Amino acid sequence: MSSVRILYFTRDYTSHDYRFLTALAKTGYEVHYLRLESRGYPLEDRSLSPEIEQVHWAGGRGRFSWRDSPRLLGDLKRVIRILKPDLIQAGPLQTAAFLVALTGFRPLVSMSWGYDLLLDADRNAFLRWATRYTLRHSTAMIGDCNTIRQRAEGFGMPAERIVTFPWGVDLQHFVYKRDQSPVISDQWAAQDAEARQPFTLLSTRGWEPIYGVELIARAYVQAARQRPELRLLMLGNGSQAPLIHRIFKDAELENRVSFPGHVGYTDLPRYYRSADLYVSASHSDGSSISLLEAMACGCPTLVSDIPGNREWVTPGVQGWWFRDGDVNALEQAVVHAVEERSCLPEMGRAARALAEQRADWDKNYPELLKAYKIAFNS
Repeated sequence: MSSVRILYFTRDYTSHDYRFLTALAKTGYEVHYLRLESRGYPLEDRSLSPEIEQVHWAGGRGRFSWRDSPRLLGDLKRVIRILKPDLIQAGPLQTAAFLVALTGFRPLVSMSWGYDLLLDADRNAFLRWATRYTLRHSTAMIGDCNTIRQRAEGFGMPAERIVTFPWGVDLQHFVYKRDQSPVISDQWAAQDAEARQPFTLLSTRGWEPIYGVELIARAYVQAARQRPELRLLMLGNGSQAPLIHRIFKDAELENRVSFPGHVGYTDLPRYYRSADLYVSASHSDGSSISLLEAMACGCPTLVSDIPGNREWVTPGVQGWWFRDGDVNALEQAVVHAVEERSCLPEMGRAARALAEQRADWDKNYPELLKAYKIAFNS
């Protein structure tokens, strides 16, 4: 009997894709990977497992544009005709999964990436229609939190065909301990020698509007004027780079901010463990992987009060919330965290405990196969 052939179709190649594909490679399925676009900067530095075969097609060579949809749809039909997959897993909903739905292929397991249901589905009438169309033609759907489940049900996806599980993190890699070799930028050395108990904030999100990094930059400028011991580690990069750098330059605070750029998976835990507080101002998230990584490393958190974050952070236990999009609220929360720094070790322990309870990738990812079972039995 021939093996089951899976086509995994996704937007780009991220750390999430790496983990799903690596897990699928161990199932015994024959797994093929199809990439919709390449955004021009690295999102994951680990190579595909040798068991995974990447499919070369008309897409995956630049950013996705709706103008290309007819050409991509035609070539996707060609790929399906030649590859003859037994199941396609695809997401986000309005792009990769939508294209598969348009081909008429079944069984389709759609995978929500959070922002597709939380933001994109409400942008305009076409995307609302595409969301409903995709879910109506999906045999099953997976999402990473209850907020996503509720949104999918609101768009007509039957509850019994939705599988919900946090994507989780590797708890053996993201380990809870205070780092013995903290990440300290060279330009901080003289300042920290004089500063009383430097306090380091960490941002790891991409520099795109959806992640609110501009808000973090502006709030940091305001808070740093009150608390000179504040430092900021700002990982990543993106389209807002000129704006972000200008904010710090205009405030003459560039020497108190470090920009490590893209940090590979191997080095990420050291940054989380070196920070006093993880900060995310994202306007849309399901179960944020970077939040779970921070929690697994015992780093207290300060996050926007969006539904996905509220499923993970209890104010005063693992960290705090602030009002989404409110720079003054974020500034005040940062200052409050500095003033309450004696509480942070206990919050870090609570964060790790919750990660162990609910965010263990090794325990969570087999839930994906429940969606496959639903699809194959339909």
